[in-house]
Amino acid sequence: MQQHYQSLKTHYKFSEEDAELLLGLKPQMEALSEAFIDGFYDHIWGFGKTASFLKNKRIIDYHREKIKEWFVNLFCGHYDMAYFMYLYKIGEVHVKIGLPTHYVNAAFSFVRMFVLKNIEKNYLDKAHYANAMAAAEKIIDMNLDVLTSSYREEELSKFLSMSKFEKTILSGLKKFTSYINFLLAGALALVAFFAIGLFSYDVYLLFFTEIGMEKGILTVLGSLLVLWAAIELIHEEIKHLQGQGFAIGAFIMLAMAALIRKILIYSLSTEKSTELLVIGSVIVGLAIAYWFVGPKNKIFNEPK
Repeated sequence: MQQHYQSLKTHYKFSEEDAELLLGLKPQMEALSEAFIDGFYDHIWGFGKTASFLKNKRIIDYHREKIKEWFVNLFCGHYDMAYFMYLYKIGEVHVKIGLPTHYVNAAFSFVRMFVLKNIEKNYLDKAHYANAMAAAEKIIDMNLDVLTSSYREEELSKFLSMSKFEKTILSGLKKFTSYINFLLAGALALVAFFAIGLFSYDVYLLFFTEIGMEKGILTVLGSLLVLWAAIELIHEEIKHLQGQGFAIGAFIMLAMAALIRKILIYSLSTEKSTELLVIGSVIVGLAIAYWFVGPKNKIFNEPK
């Protein structure tokens, strides 16, 4: 463990001069600790699910004091084994409560901006300004490295605890899933191709049959809507193949587009009132489902 943290400082080129520069910043940053913690809380409450981790005033007060203590310790000037073990234990707590690594990284973006902005604003010795900024960047990066290492070790320990058979099954499932995803992408491309055919056929009916101008235009608009939804679905599947989440909302949108096309066609018929009511009810249900899973709803779209 000792060797690991020594190599960490070596990799970040963190020197005794950096430690002295940070110690010189401590009085300034300690005076700003209240402003820091207020801004930090404003930042993390914007994450959406912060309240599920900070459930009451007692926990919030304790958390505020610990974050303030950690912030001041960034500039303690003594970055030995005890300091890095202190950081590692914080990371273990984050893993234990199930805090997503995304939250840790996003919180550190605020820490970095706050520290660098106040160094720039208040640093009196302009000759050493650049060195102080570099030292602050290094200690922030090392803190983030150690905190997130707890997550990496947790994932590794889970994998290593598996039997050889379980590892083989897991690897096979991952490969199978990747093949299925590429198959799905190809199927969506085929759907888009048929949607183009449907749109072309509706245009043909509009100009070369007696379908009627009003019904023909509505039919063409409906086909165009289905084609648009299919293209959006392909875009979402491409994002999924690139590592992003699975967009179930895009499938709901395609279903809604197909049903809206039917409504556009049936709206010209007085004999389809019952079908219109049923389809309209289904669209309302799909719209509600889309609201729950859509990108603007934080209930189902928090990063994991």
